[in-house]
Amino acid sequence: MKRLTSIVLVLMVSATLLGFAASKQKEPTGPVKLMFWTHEDKNREALEGQFIKEFMAQNPNVTIERVLYGSQTIKDTLLAAFASNQGPDIFNNGIEDEYQYLAAGRVAPVIPEAAGYTSTSQIINAYIPNVLDPVTIKGKVYGLPLELTNWCIYLNKKIFRSVGLDPEKDYPKTWEDMVAVSEKIVIRNGDIITRRGFDFRYSDYLTELVPIVEQLGGKIVSDDGKTPVVGDEAWIKFLEFMKAWGPLGKNLGSPTYKAARSLWNFDKNEIAMANTGLYQQGRMRTDNAAFFNSTDWMVIPFPQFKNGKKKVASCYYGHYYMVNAQKPADNQYMAWKFIGYMLTHPEDYLAKVSLPQPTKKLMASEQFKNMPFSKVFAADMAKAHIVYYGANSAKMKSLMQTTVESVMLNGVPSDKALATFKKDAQDLFAND
Repeated sequence: MKRLTSIVLVLMVSATLLGFAASKQKEPTGPVKLMFWTHEDKNREALEGQFIKEFMAQNPNVTIERVLYGSQTIKDTLLAAFASNQGPDIFNNGIEDEYQYLAAGRVAPVIPEAAGYTSTSQIINAYIPNVLDPVTIKGKVYGLPLELTNWCIYLNKKIFRSVGLDPEKDYPKTWEDMVAVSEKIVIRNGDIITRRGFDFRYSDYLTELVPIVEQLGGKIVSDDGKTPVVGDEAWIKFLEFMKAWGPLGKNLGSPTYKAARSLWNFDKNEIAMANTGLYQQGRMRTDNAAFFNSTDWMVIPFPQFKNGKKKVASCYYGHYYMVNAQKPADNQYMAWKFIGYMLTHPEDYLAKVSLPQPTKKLMASEQFKNMPFSKVFAADMAKAHIVYYGANSAKMKSLMQTTVESVMLNGVPSDKALATFKKDAQDLFAND
């Protein structure tokens, strides 16, 4: 009887194992065409173009077509494409814009064996703590990170010296300093600014401007995630600060000007400081090698308010590669295999694109530690948190943009702008 029981148990275990093995998807052998949408970056374009050629040579049954978009254009194009069920096989975006697709069930979970792993737990263990939390639901991982990025302030020393400032000593530590320094640096032709001291990343309200609100004691969403736009006093102070910064105030910058980060590399006396990531260094090498190789630039921490209630640095965010759940199973498998292939080259991404992929191995490496000013970025990240993400985070960003720009450009009183923002945000959450 005992022997019979043992035999039954062995058969049951064997059947379970066979069932498990059968449930694993086999790699397709037939032709597969993948559409890959991503944002523009000259250095990454060249590197990933190389990876596409290598992957297709190793997998002759796969054809990959890559389409490049501007950083804002891809957000709008993805929305339209998914709305008409015409999304690409592979895409990436900042998590605050991307999470809506995950929340709506439009993204396929990672297939570990396709991506080069034996299990989901092995994937999670390969990365630094919590980096996969935004793309993990009920034990399944739905995205793999191209990068984990925070922003600090890049500073042109020559422009500082041109107005009698010592960049090593006089760089702005507070937002009050930033105003004072920018007033010394700004050059105008009438009301038109021809040289800015600094300007904000107006397209990235959740990443850059929410931390400023938090320094003053406010929040974009309550800790329990149920109440949007918390802390009226902080929000009013923030909006008044932005109004004073803009064309209706001290006229130091505006959403209407070309993005500071896109001008800064060229060293044409147009912008002294820009808030951007470690990746900017890869773009500097390409855009202006002489400036990159000089000692005429430095990176400083994200400023704080002098009497702020909390020290908060610019948020960090992840760009995650995701796969369209509407695509056939063969496409999903080969999409994850291709993503896994690209992400087995983190050293190349860091060396050639200055993009840090947040694997434990890379973040502990001498290569990362030896990147210029990596210590500044690491210290600021310790004071930061991940950008707000959720099913409605992209819409919250849009509402915040409307609010800030109504105050800066249209002269809407801060209290009225805030009241409208709160109402619209509450309606959004009520309908979520």
